Amino acid sequence: MRNLVAFPLLGLAIILQSSVFSQIKLLSGYADLPLIMLASWALQERVKSAWHWTILGCAMLAFVSSMPWPVLVIGYFGVVFVAQTLQKRVWQAPLLAMFSVTFIGTLFTHFIAFIVLLVLGTPLAFGDVAGSITLPSLLLNMLFSIPVYAFMRDLARWVYPVEEFE
Repeated sequence: MRNLVAFPLLGLAIILQSSVFSQIKLLSGYADLPLIMLASWALQERVKSAWHWTILGCAMLAFVSSMPWPVLVIGYFGVVFVAQTLQKRVWQAPLLAMFSVTFIGTLFTHFIAFIVLLVLGTPLAFGDVAGSITLPSLLLNMLFSIPVYAFMRDLARWVYPVEEFE
């Protein structure tokens, strides 16, 4: 029952990503709202359904994204893995963990996408991609990670109350 909140929330996030967040550009980079949401959900200590959310998010994104689906799966599962690993190790600084996961996740997903697009024959220069897309996207993801983390923290407290967790 608790996992049902993922359907409308991830659906809304993907709609917002494809309509609003893709229009908020810095050079050629834009924020990745589903990545930030999945990372912040996986960082919540009470949450046990981060992998379910990741599967659902990848499935939904596969329908609207022009990126090959293995890039989404590898990138987002890597982000959730890093988030859960850090969540177990970083207790006193959750916002630092969020920034770290956002930083690592953005670089990882962009690197995977760069490699796959090169293999598929898209001519890309690494310096141009890093300077025009990856670094601006990283800055926007860091900026949006603060309010998204606060929202997901409150949602986790609502979905997993303290009484039921103990």
